[in-house]
Amino acid sequence: MGIKLVVFDIAGTTVKDDHEVSKTFKAAMQKYGYNVELEKIDPLMGYEKPLAIRKMLAEYEADQSVITDNLVNTIHKEFVQQMINFYKFEPGIEPLPNVEATFAKLHEQGTKVGINTGFSRDIADTIINRLQWREKGLIDYMVGSDEVELGRPHPFMIRKMMQESNITNALEVAKVGDTEVDVREGQNAGCKYSIGVTTGAFTRTALEAYNPTHVIDDIAQVIEIINQ
Repeated sequence: MGIKLVVFDIAGTTVKDDHEVSKTFKAAMQKYGYNVELEKIDPLMGYEKPLAIRKMLAEYEADQSVITDNLVNTIHKEFVQQMINFYKFEPGIEPLPNVEATFAKLHEQGTKVGINTGFSRDIADTIINRLQWREKGLIDYMVGSDEVELGRPHPFMIRKMMQESNITNALEVAKVGDTEVDVREGQNAGCKYSIGVTTGAFTRTALEAYNPTHVIDDIAQVIEIINQ
């Protein structure tokens, strides 16, 4: 059974990220009095960001009654604004090696390309607009974590793209990402392949702990995996 759709993460998987997302998350938390270490943040970067904020508050706030939806939303709003400014104006926002060529190759063989993310849709749109992936015809679908009931590791973003592409069998879908929750999202959706890539937040050893079908160092390897 062939793969009809490959779903890719953004930061660290298809777009270069030198811990900038984690640094922005740290700055947003710090503005409201929470000094969170980067090494605590990196493993959470695949999660939808309000959930990641809530997880950090649970660890760093002694008075749990302070952790309200309003506080989470306030910190998230700060994170979103900083991220949008970063992706709009900072130099060096670029695809990781072989990403655009891989998207083009997938299209050549009739495979759809989807993008999903732990970012909200407004940040994702900012990145995709900056890279002009729609204008270049490189992607078919994009879903932000705020467009579904629950973000990763839940399967709803993948299922939304499956519905949009009229795919009913998850064995015709592959997921590619650089974090624990990317791998688990693919597994929870029932994808034939749940592929970890070492270009982002997690090392090969860290990814292997979650039993992906493959761990790769170069996104171009996705083509040979899905064609095997």
